[in-house]
Amino acid sequence: MAKKPIRIGLIGYGFMGRAHSNAYLKVGHFFDLPYECVLQAVCARDEAKVRDFAQRWGYASVETDWRKLVQRDDIDLVDICVPNHLHAEIAIAAARAGKMILCEKPLAMNAAEGRKMVAAVEKAGVPNMVWYNYRRVPAVTLAKQLVDEGRLGRIFHYRAKFLQDWTINPDLPQGGTALWRLDVKAAGSGVTGDLLAHCIDTALWINGRIAKVCAMTETFIKERKHVETGKVEKVGIDDACAFLARFENGSLATFESTRYARGHKALYTFEINGEHASLFWDLHDLHRLQYFDHRDPSVVRGWRSIHVSDADQPYMKHWWVPGLQIGYEHSFVHQVADFLKGLETGQPARPTFRDALETQLVCDAVLKSARTGRWEKVGTVS
Repeated sequence: MAKKPIRIGLIGYGFMGRAHSNAYLKVGHFFDLPYECVLQAVCARDEAKVRDFAQRWGYASVETDWRKLVQRDDIDLVDICVPNHLHAEIAIAAARAGKMILCEKPLAMNAAEGRKMVAAVEKAGVPNMVWYNYRRVPAVTLAKQLVDEGRLGRIFHYRAKFLQDWTINPDLPQGGTALWRLDVKAAGSGVTGDLLAHCIDTALWINGRIAKVCAMTETFIKERKHVETGKVEKVGIDDACAFLARFENGSLATFESTRYARGHKALYTFEINGEHASLFWDLHDLHRLQYFDHRDPSVVRGWRSIHVSDADQPYMKHWWVPGLQIGYEHSFVHQVADFLKGLETGQPARPTFRDALETQLVCDAVLKSARTGRWEKVGTVS
């Protein structure tokens, strides 16, 4: 039976543009869905580079103005892979043009922008989702499943961290195509929106709403040369952030992120402690879930390492034989598959823009708490 084409218009061709393009190309080979992803157009300002990207990945055409791409009749879905300060304008325009939208995380620069984006997609009635891909790592999905099944019992603690070390060099500039994450005007925040947003999204998904937070942030290098102006300018993003949180279910949490942890390139871990059991996950060993159940007989009680590769574990029936693991890039394939499945069933894949706004509200509360030095309540979506 012929599959219905979903014609993709990708805006941005950096690291995430490659990850998304790879997912569109692979999803139809491993998931049985009534849709086919068609790489219709890719858009970026540098025409020579975007044409090279289009040729490498198989996009049929290119644009250098995102406004033209959004208005094209041969585009069904707009995928936003550009710096954070451009998300809102593009998403709102795409919604008004009736396009489906996939947007990189975080949703927006702040919750005020995020609310406008949610209003736009809901008014237009267009399918939408945000690329919080770690939800789709099979071991993380299994952790969610175990909590939902009540295996951990009442949750007492949630702790997460995301550590990197790539900005320690004081000579590293800020801004431009490569280093926009260090420019507050393009990024909105530093590790809070870039790294902790992943931790927060996962935590909200697994453990429910966060009620209030108490945070501290630090910018270790106060000034950097700006790539575009050539001038030494104040650094406005947070290099490090740590915060305490209380969930609505009564559990306590600690979150930490930094780009100044020597020896760590992308150390993302979380641990959950419940009345019956605990679990732990590490991105560096992403196909394994560590699990401890106090109800086991004492003679064999201890932490077990669950190798998530069997067909009855999340997503794995679509891949290889048991014992053979998958990696980071597959989480994006799973996200595309879930989005397309949502189109088929009418049950939207998550996180939607409305879901991602919840993460944005936590980030805003964290940054506010760091400024005020007080506990801050997390705002509500509705």
